[in-house]
Amino acid sequence: MTTIDQPPMRFPWPPVIIISAAAIAIILGTSVPLPWLRGPFAEFLAGVGALIVVGGATLAVLAVTRFRKVGTPVRPTHAAQRLVTDGPFAISRNPIYLGGVTILIGLALVTHNAWFILAGFAAGIAISLIAIRPEERHLDRRFGKAYRDYAKRVRRWF
Repeated sequence: MTTIDQPPMRFPWPPVIIISAAAIAIILGTSVPLPWLRGPFAEFLAGVGALIVVGGATLAVLAVTRFRKVGTPVRPTHAAQRLVTDGPFAISRNPIYLGGVTILIGLALVTHNAWFILAGFAAGIAISLIAIRPEERHLDRRFGKAYRDYAKRVRRWF
């Protein structure tokens, strides 16, 4: 297997990071709850949070659908077959990860659990270090100038 055919990682860290962050937020929210707003404004924020969750999920689903449509694997344990730069990838180089982190932030508002906000930021940092950097190296090796031009036009997160 040549270098360009090697997948960016051997273990699918991003979903594990997102799920772990959610689990930690739930555990901390029940064992060490942080203060939260009360009353009608809290309920308004819960509605906004629900919209944020739906938006994050929609972004991730659109990105997965786009990957499947062009025939490139979604899983980071497989080498990219095509460089996808349109659809949700025109606004973020990582819309699936952005969707996952957005869902965590929205869940904070829906559940009145501030730990989800902290978990979302921690998950974003962990994904950047553990997943995005290796994926970017992989895409640079595989697609060269086309990827570098895309990276100059589109931000990593948003």
